[in-house]
Amino acid sequence: MASQYKRILLKLSGEALQNKASGLSIDPDIIQLIALQIKEIQKLDVEIAIVIGGGNLFRGVSAQARGIERATADYMGMLGTIMNGLALQDGLEKEGIETRVQTSIEINAVAEPFIRRRAHQHLTNGIVVVFAGGTGNPFFSTDTAAALRASEIGADVLLKATKVDGVYCSDPEKNSSATRYERVSYHEALTKNLRIMDAAAFSLCMENSIPIVVFDFFESGNLERVIRGEPIGTVVGE
Repeated sequence: MASQYKRILLKLSGEALQNKASGLSIDPDIIQLIALQIKEIQKLDVEIAIVIGGGNLFRGVSAQARGIERATADYMGMLGTIMNGLALQDGLEKEGIETRVQTSIEINAVAEPFIRRRAHQHLTNGIVVVFAGGTGNPFFSTDTAAALRASEIGADVLLKATKVDGVYCSDPEKNSSATRYERVSYHEALTKNLRIMDAAAFSLCMENSIPIVVFDFFESGNLERVIRGEPIGTVVGE
């Protein structure tokens, strides 16, 4: 089965790179596993952009609770996403995948600045683009950055990689009878407060008609199954 999408944006949390058992904030073995999944879907002639979070290294909201001014804390978190982006680039290129990191905060010694037309060109040429630095502004999450970049590059879908197999009517860890949605509309997700992404991110996807697929990224082969259009996770759309 061929790919259902031409251009995707994959949203990875910073925690996806973390190995809590070993205490590594960035685990090279986990990065390699991610890179191998990316390599498999690249064979399907898919243009791949990635937005990476920074929660494994620094969380602005948590730092604010400890007394750091919120805007400063958010900028510190953005720097964490750039570190993750560079680590991910290293892992991808070790698997022979040409990659560019583009950042919303200029840091020219290590990455390109985000330029929309350049990102388009990279993607068209089969280069994986990792967007780091969030939106470049405090008070916005990396979920919002993912929705923003997906809109800017004209992505066909936003894939939200999680540790759960979709969106549930309530927390499945607290409610064993919680049911999973296979498909849900934007309006239903909002009215039921399903908390798929933060409100700003969700609004961007809704306004630009970008479907969101929430799926378990850590189940082997799931990313490829989603790309092929198999009924994995939960699809949020019109």
